[in-house]
Amino acid sequence: MAELGASPAFPRRIDNRPTSGVPDAVAAARIELRQLRYFISLAEELHFGRAAAREHIVQSALSQQVQRLERTLGVVLVHRTTRHIELTAAGSRFLLEARQIIEHVDRAAGLAQGLTSAPPALRVGLLDEGYEAARPVLRTLRARYPELEVHQVQVGVPEQCRMLADGRLDVGIGRSCAAPPQIASELFRLDPLGVLVPDGHRLARLPVVPVSALAGETLLMPDESRAPELAEFVAEICRTAGFVPAAFCGSALNLRAAVDLVVGGCCVMCAPASTADLAAPARWRPLAPVVPRYPWSVLWRAEQPARAVLALVAIARELSRREGWRDPRESRVNLAS
Repeated sequence: MAELGASPAFPRRIDNRPTSGVPDAVAAARIELRQLRYFISLAEELHFGRAAAREHIVQSALSQQVQRLERTLGVVLVHRTTRHIELTAAGSRFLLEARQIIEHVDRAAGLAQGLTSAPPALRVGLLDEGYEAARPVLRTLRARYPELEVHQVQVGVPEQCRMLADGRLDVGIGRSCAAPPQIASELFRLDPLGVLVPDGHRLARLPVVPVSALAGETLLMPDESRAPELAEFVAEICRTAGFVPAAFCGSALNLRAAVDLVVGGCCVMCAPASTADLAAPARWRPLAPVVPRYPWSVLWRAEQPARAVLALVAIARELSRREGWRDPRESRVNLAS
């Protein structure tokens, strides 16, 4: 359960309506799609503030709509205390149905608006095609909308934000901490961070590598111009462990070139787990004592997003939930963990 700002406790029942699990026709007709979306966000975030930010509304408005939904149904969906929030049994059951309804509505809207028959091109910015974090999302998008033209653009996160702002990019994939206010974002994956080392390296023999063990290694840092968020993430992990990394004197054009430097014995490199399968013959080992997690978010221009953009965001959210890519109660990665 997650922390929650002060909110009055609710009774277990709202009125004397029978709780058969199926609302009457009048009640069902009063349910609004936005109420379902708000409830889903609240159920996944387990925090009113984060759910409201995700839906781009104020917290009080989201709370009011969820309360109206509960009154319409005649059951309590969310148990609130002054410190915590959790779904009731009825809320857990209703969540499954609400997700299906929203997915069907989004799918129908896409069909009606021509997403599958005459779709626009979708320009997606990726830090590096070697990072696998977003690959399942794009693969599912292409399978679900086979006529949608998806163009991948290899570009750093700062440039992604600039391109999103001026309309040269539709979607970005990266860490959202530096995104300007006009760029919306949603966390979809917390990627365990580890270290890539050459086969036969002393650290390759360890099942997990203490962060402190990197103090004696030459570390290839992410390119500051292309991935300042990832570079700062790695640097902060090292600082938390009590040392400043001995940075490799040089840089790599892309992930493949970086792996070649590691394999050649020039350095070691911190990298998310999503690169492990692509980094052979280098060896990936998780960091210890608790593995830090790098946050990947979908970025898009908040004002009037295209249907294809919303489809990608929905797929990222769907896969994140199904594959367990993130803890829905956490909005930020603890660098000290």
